[in-house]
Amino acid sequence: MSGTYLGMPAFPQAVREAVNNPVLRQNLRHATHTIRAKRARAVAEVSDWAELREAGARIKDHTLRHLDRYLVELEEAVTAAGGTVHWAADAEEANRIVTALVKETGESEVVKVKSMATQEIGLNEALEAEGIRAYETDLAELIVQLGKDRPSHILVPAIHRNRGEIRDIFRREMGEWGRPAPDGLTDTPGELAEAARLHLREKFLRAKVGISGANFMVAETGTLVVVESEGNGRMCLTLPETLISVVGIEKTVPTWRDLEVFLQTLPRSSTAERMNPYTSMWTGTTDGDGPGAFHLVLLDNGRTDTLADEVGRQALRCIRCSACLNVCPVYERAGGHAYGSVYPGPIGAILSPQLRGTASAIDASLPYASSLCGACYEVCPVAIDIPEVLVHLRERIVEGGEAVQAGNKVLLKPARGHAAERAAMRAARWALSHPAALRTGQRLASRTRRLHPRTLPGPGRAWTATRDLPALPAEPFRDWWQRTGGTTDGDK
Repeated sequence: MSGTYLGMPAFPQAVREAVNNPVLRQNLRHATHTIRAKRARAVAEVSDWAELREAGARIKDHTLRHLDRYLVELEEAVTAAGGTVHWAADAEEANRIVTALVKETGESEVVKVKSMATQEIGLNEALEAEGIRAYETDLAELIVQLGKDRPSHILVPAIHRNRGEIRDIFRREMGEWGRPAPDGLTDTPGELAEAARLHLREKFLRAKVGISGANFMVAETGTLVVVESEGNGRMCLTLPETLISVVGIEKTVPTWRDLEVFLQTLPRSSTAERMNPYTSMWTGTTDGDGPGAFHLVLLDNGRTDTLADEVGRQALRCIRCSACLNVCPVYERAGGHAYGSVYPGPIGAILSPQLRGTASAIDASLPYASSLCGACYEVCPVAIDIPEVLVHLRERIVEGGEAVQAGNKVLLKPARGHAAERAAMRAARWALSHPAALRTGQRLASRTRRLHPRTLPGPGRAWTATRDLPALPAEPFRDWWQRTGGTTDGDK
């Protein structure tokens, strides 16, 4: 992934500022609670939701196991339909390909559909470095771009902004990017949307190059799919003369029949809609209809490394619905910027450390940005067991071990700062494998319980600063069991 977010402090440090910002917390709490309540109602309407969820997981797992074959099939289908396929091993290569394609057209500006993949590789920055200006056309992405900000949510990138802040951004910045905001603009949602519509309309009508991602790619036909709610995507996909789509290789599905499952689960899980207002599909090029040139950039950027991990690969099932963010108690209080990645929340905590590795402080801290409550797994429409992957990644960080990086097997060293944790876990493993020592320790702890402190010293102080240290019973369980035989009669 790009270096756009790297260099940030680790999650525990980054989150301190967020939790002390009352406006941010109020914005997040209101938005996430509203979205997840709507989602729950939309999902409850579907009697076979559990079956759809299981079907989605199975389709994704099957595709990932045979991804090599389906990617070749996809390339052949796209090429046969008049498109051109490019393969990008990493962000640098993807940016180089896209920049060269735009330069070949002679244009110096592009319009963009909301795309996590292009944010992941830092495409806007790469284009700007070559004198090409990229205009975001999704309303929330436009707010983020005008505000010189970063997205903080997968579905609603400007979730951390309220209407007053958006009005001020439009008034201050729109004129620098094109048509200025109307005089007397208020924070009424209708007025804000109309200001964005007028600002973007001239860009849609003059742009010769469009850049998109895709929600899905159908291997058997070479069809790409974008689902959205505003119509800006439809404009970017149909009006320009050249369309360039940058898509992660994991977005592949084998057949049209498979696509039907996700077109039911994605809108309900993301926007709480039965069907997205705009579902755009295109297959190559057609004379006189849509762009005359279509380029598909298939992006790896750490995905095949992730695929090599039998536990962690389930993160590649993700269809970017953001349901896990809206139920996560950590995200609700921290916001998206603290994660230091374009993928915030629970899915970002398992995806970013696998795509980027765990060498940086921010990536090594992300698997700990969770309470392991499991709410993310319960709402995931493709049944990604996020808590399982979090624990798996924590083990990798603390203990080190084998991993795959850039296609090569490497032996990771244990991360610094976890010596006490490793010692504690090894001591626990030894005690639990020696029953006599465990019994003696339990009895000693019970008999000295009146001397135990209310808070822990040293590194444990942070844990007991916000919770009570559990009180030990007067008698260990195994002693009580031996004395009573598991009944209450012995206590009388």
